[in-house]
Amino acid sequence: MVRHEAHELSVVRQCSLLRISRSGLYYEHRGKSDFDLALMREIDRIFTAQPSMRTRQIRDYLNNTLGYNVGRKRV
Repeated sequence: MVRHEAHELSVVRQCSLLRISRSGLYYEHRGKSDFDLALMREIDRIFTAQPSMRTRQIRDYLNNTLGYNVGRKRV
C-alpha cells in the first residue's frame, strides 16, 4: 500500500495515514537456518517416538547422545 516512489506524499506521511510503523516496511522475513531445521526435525522425531519425554530429557538426549549443544529453552 505504501509507495516509495510517490511524490505527492512522503513515506513518513503515508505510514502515518495508514497507522503503520515505518520500520515494518523494511522488515524482510528470514527463513530458519539449516541448523534450526535439523534440530526441529530431531526434536520432532524424539517426541514422536517417546511423547512422555519432557524438555530436560530431550535436551539431555540431544546434548549427550547426538552431540548438539542446546539449552532447555531452545527445545
